[in-house]
Amino acid sequence: MRLKGKVAIVTGAGQGIGAATALKFAREGAVVAVCDLNAEAVALVEGACREAGAQAHGYVLDVAKREAVVAMIADVIARHGRIDVLVNNAGITRDARLQKMTLKQFDDVIDVNLRAVFNTTQAVADIMVEQGSGVVLNASSVVGIYGNYGQTNYAASKFGVIGFTKTWSRELGPKGVRVNAVAPGFVDTPILSTVPDTVLDKMRAQVPLGRLAQPEEIANVYAFLASDEASYINGAVLEVSGGMTL
Repeated sequence: MRLKGKVAIVTGAGQGIGAATALKFAREGAVVAVCDLNAEAVALVEGACREAGAQAHGYVLDVAKREAVVAMIADVIARHGRIDVLVNNAGITRDARLQKMTLKQFDDVIDVNLRAVFNTTQAVADIMVEQGSGVVLNASSVVGIYGNYGQTNYAASKFGVIGFTKTWSRELGPKGVRVNAVAPGFVDTPILSTVPDTVLDKMRAQVPLGRLAQPEEIANVYAFLASDEASYINGAVLEVSGGMTL
C-alpha cells in the first residue's frame, strides 16, 4: 500500500473526484480526513473508507471559512500528530458569460476554488515544514490552462491555483514539501448531471479516447503524486484529459 501510515486531508470529498480520492487513499493505507459541506455525503464517504480498512474521520465545513479550516486542522493534529498530504479538491462552478456574470457568481467561485486553497494550505504549511515532509495537491483544470467560454470566474480560479502551485513549490520545496497540481479534462461526476446528452456527446467527441474520465482515474493520479514514488515531482501541473487539448 503506497500511502500506508500517511495522514491525508481531502476537501470536497463528498462526491465525484473527492470521494473517489478519499476512498483510493483509504485503500492505499492512508488515514483519511473526509471534508465536505454536505453532512450526509461526509458520513457515507467516511463509512466507505472505514469499510476499506482505513481510519477515517468526517468533517463538515465550508473550506472558504478560515476559522472552520483551522479547527479541522487542529483536530487532525490532535488525533494523529501529523499531516502528510493535503488534497485541495473542493470546487464549484457558477457559469455565465462576462457580460452576464454577477458579482455573487464571481465571488462564490473565487471563495471556494481559490481562497479555500489558500486557507487550507497556509494552515498546514508550518506543520509540514516542521515535519520536514509533506505533499500538497491542488485541483486545477484544463480550463485553468486554456480558458473556456462562459467560465470567467472558474478559469480565473483554476489559473490562480496553478500560480499557487508554482509559487509554493519554490517556497516549500527546500523544506521537504512538494506541491503539484492536477488539471483534469471532462470527468463523469455529478456536476455534469444537468448537461444534456447532446452536449455530453460533443464533449466526448473532443477527446481522442472517445469518453469522459471516471473519477477514479483522477484519484489514481492523486494517489501517485501523494506517494513516495513521485518524490522528485514538484511544481508540476499534470493534465489528465484523455488528450482533449492535443
